[in-house]
Amino acid sequence: MELETFLHDLHFNTEKISPPDWQVDWEDAPLPYKLYRGLPEIPLNADVPFTLERREEHLKPSLEELGHFLWFVYGLTQYSHSAFDEERAQLMRRFVPSGGALYPNELYVYIKLEEAPDGIYHYDAAHHRLILVREGNYDTYLSRSLKTGYPMSDYDCAVFVSTVFWKNFYKYNNFSYRLQGLDAGVVIGQSLEVGNRMGFSAQVCYQFLDRAVNHLLGLSEQDESVYAVIPLSVNQSSDCAEPDYRIVECTSSDELCQEVPILKHGTYNRSKRVIDYPMLRKLNEASLIETTKSFVKVRKNKKPAVSGPEIIFLPFTESFSYDLASVCRERHSPDIDFVIDKVSQAQLSTLLKETFSFRYWNDLDETDGNIETRVSLYGSFYHAEGVPDGAYSYSNSTHTLHRINKGDYREFLQNGLTMPTVNMYQVPICMHVAGERDHLKEALGYRGYRIQQMEAGILVQRMLLAACALGMGGHPLLGFDAVHCDEFYRIALQGRTCLIQVPIGPYRPRAWLKGSLHS
Repeated sequence: MELETFLHDLHFNTEKISPPDWQVDWEDAPLPYKLYRGLPEIPLNADVPFTLERREEHLKPSLEELGHFLWFVYGLTQYSHSAFDEERAQLMRRFVPSGGALYPNELYVYIKLEEAPDGIYHYDAAHHRLILVREGNYDTYLSRSLKTGYPMSDYDCAVFVSTVFWKNFYKYNNFSYRLQGLDAGVVIGQSLEVGNRMGFSAQVCYQFLDRAVNHLLGLSEQDESVYAVIPLSVNQSSDCAEPDYRIVECTSSDELCQEVPILKHGTYNRSKRVIDYPMLRKLNEASLIETTKSFVKVRKNKKPAVSGPEIIFLPFTESFSYDLASVCRERHSPDIDFVIDKVSQAQLSTLLKETFSFRYWNDLDETDGNIETRVSLYGSFYHAEGVPDGAYSYSNSTHTLHRINKGDYREFLQNGLTMPTVNMYQVPICMHVAGERDHLKEALGYRGYRIQQMEAGILVQRMLLAACALGMGGHPLLGFDAVHCDEFYRIALQGRTCLIQVPIGPYRPRAWLKGSLHS
């Protein structure tokens, strides 16, 4: 199957991308976290605070603070047992959502702290500790590998978000490729939220020399590959000078890989039989950047036309703030637990505004971190105060809703689910994140698809946190009919498509046993 056809089917004809007789071998499932064997380890302080306090400015980060950051981003936070999940009733949860609670991502950190040797570490979420995979200072190596605009010496550390292909391929087969980008995106989104609360400035790098970075971390690209790099600093801010991308000297992965030896560390994932995933490998290979000459600037897209027979000006509510740590503990995906209830106009207004009310520095363009240039929001509302039932597009710049279709579309949305895991009749808000149908391929090739999924994931995580802070729940879904949703919102002719569906609303507590892993 050609890659172009595969990506099209991955989005519009999902039944074509996996074998019809695919069966999940639950007994041979991999662990939801990666384990290294026989490497130096640094325990992290398990006394994680119940709330996130902003650190004192300009003080060098401590190992304890880094441990708190990593735990809030991707630590194991909860053990749960539910009678409603016959396949996998017992689950280890984290603060971010993940398709099937499989958590295909891993975190690595490059640190330069007084309490630990300089080097590359793996975050061992199972034991809340750092595993030293390569010791040394690699400022120059990483400066030549990433499109940051600043030398790595300006940063205090860098977080690498990787994807382990088998961790969710074993269940979802080829459909896992779509999930992996979104899962990486919510991890990035959570990193930005936690970093901001703690006083870290972050930049997200989507463009880097893949083989060089994977080689530095000791990753086999057949099994695992870095999707994004997030340099963190306590000294940079949105007021600092614009990054100068010209400082990246022209180099290639081959040159850099020769500068450091190959790593061959032992790892364990529990599966006795790992099935091949040729399409994922081909897409990963086609997405690699081999030389810094391939770094590009994505042109600023023209925002999609927002129009309709009715415009609703949403009220500008007071500044919205919430305790991130508390919201993280409360957030979960309600699925069958939604209950229909009226949503106030203030709740809806705050939800939409908060979803877009952030800026994040990235290496794609010069839009001051305005993610709305590439992804946008559409929604179907029922029983929302001050908003007639119907389908709308949302404009963040004017904070308005533009009606596209009028009426109750819950039946339409229910019938569009490939698996009826959510009762859409009980959902007052159903949001869709939309983006370009060509998935940024013109500028970024096949790498554009996973970048688009990651940016959608960032937006979804913002939305989920805001929904929880407003007393509601959200459940990200990929099992929906994208073709009919595109027609429903009249965006197909604009060259856009719905990337993910997020039902949002009040919900009732579920009957399950939960145990916090917070010390």
